[in-house]
Parts: sequence; C-alpha cells; structure tokens
Amino acid sequence: MVAQNSRRELLAASLILTLALIRLTEANSEGDALHALRRSLSDPDNVVQSWDPTLVNPCTWFHVTCNQHHQVTRLDLGNSNLSGHLVPELGKLEHLQYLYGIITLLPFDYLKTFTLSVTHITFCFESYSELYKNEIQGTIPSELGNLKSLISLDLYNNNLTGKIPSSLGKLKSLVFLRLNENRLTGPIPRELTVISSLKVVDVSGNDLCGTIPVEGPFEHIPMQNFENNLRLEGPELLGLASYDTNCT
Repeated sequence: MVAQNSRRELLAASLILTLALIRLTEANSEGDALHALRRSLSDPDNVVQSWDPTLVNPCTWFHVTCNQHHQVTRLDLGNSNLSGHLVPELGKLEHLQYLYGIITLLPFDYLKTFTLSVTHITFCFESYSELYKNEIQGTIPSELGNLKSLISLDLYNNNLTGKIPSSLGKLKSLVFLRLNENRLTGPIPRELTVISSLKVVDVSGNDLCGTIPVEGPFEHIPMQNFENNLRLEGPELLGLASYDTNCT
C-alpha cells in the first residue's frame, strides 16, 4: 500500500514537472520573440529596457501583459518614441490578443512608424493588432497569420506596400481588418472570405486590383470600404470571370 502511494506521488510530481517544463519552454519562446523585436528597435527613452532575455518569464517585463498561464497576451508600446521594424518572430506569440504600439520603423533602410495592437490588439489585448496612423513602410509580414487569437488587425494610415498576405485567412477569430490608406497592391485574397467572424473590412485608399469579393463576410461590407482603389473592380460576378485577371 505504501509502495502504491509512493508511485502515485511520484507520478503526480512527474506530471507537475512536465507541465512546468512545457510552460518554461513556451515562456522562453515568447521571450525570444520579444527580444528579437527589441533588437530591431531604437529605444531612446529606454521603454523596453526591462526586456531582459536572461529572465525566464517575459511576464515580468514592462509593457507586457500575460494571462493566468503566463502566456503573453498583450503588448502596449503606444507613443513610445521607438524606431525600427517589425520582425517575423512576432508570429510566435500565438496567444497574443493585443499588440499596441507606435514605432518608427526602419526596415530595409526605410523609415517607418507603426502602431501594433493584437486581441484582448482590450495590438485590453484580446486579439488586436493595431499599427495605425504612422509611417510604416515595407510589407505586411506573412507570419502575422500565425496569431491565431487575433481579433483586430489595424494597420491603416501607414505607407505599407506589397500584397495583402493570403496567410491572414488563417486568422479564424479575426473581427476587424483595417488596411485602408496605404499603398498595398494586388488582389484581395479570397482566403479572407472564409473567416466567418469577420465583421469589418476596410481596404480603401490603396492600389488594389481585381474584383471585390461578395462571398462570406464580404456580402455585408459596404462599398465605401473599397473606394479609392483605381484598379479595383466589382463587386465580383461569380462564375462569369476570373477575379484576378490582369491583376499583379
């Protein structure tokens, strides 16, 4: 009987240790992602000075919020006088809900500014990614499609170029997608039409081409949210023509 109780206690202790190691590994992965962001930034006001990679848990860092499981859910970097660029490692923050910050970005030798806000982006950090009203240049990282908890992605009023990544179609919790007033090109990815949670889409004021989707959540998006894209036609006539003809 004593031996049986000892085995049970050993099994319980082993399970607790395994769970602790899993959380430690996850915390290290998230800390590595945030430290990669810190390395890419110029921080004259020492806003992210506390982001010390030697500390196991990034939940102790300023401007970082975690849930009860010590998983990063929110970043608050608004009005912080940061400069630099976004890094693909942000896609590893799979529990991130809100990412909020205003950063002057300098990727690929270009000056940019971004406000990033990821889910509860309530960028209280539920699932928001807000990078609006800055001068962010360059492309939207396809890795943002890995932020499976993201509710809101706000990158409007920047200077973003390139295509809207089709990987954003993996954001099955996304409700708000605002990419208006940039310099984005190419078609509107049809992968977005399968996001049933999507309620708000605004891509006006870009250089998009092809036709406007009418399937899924796009059925209820007002036409003014697609305005000022001189090469964009629509709404799409299903079955009559390819939506991306002569669209690059």
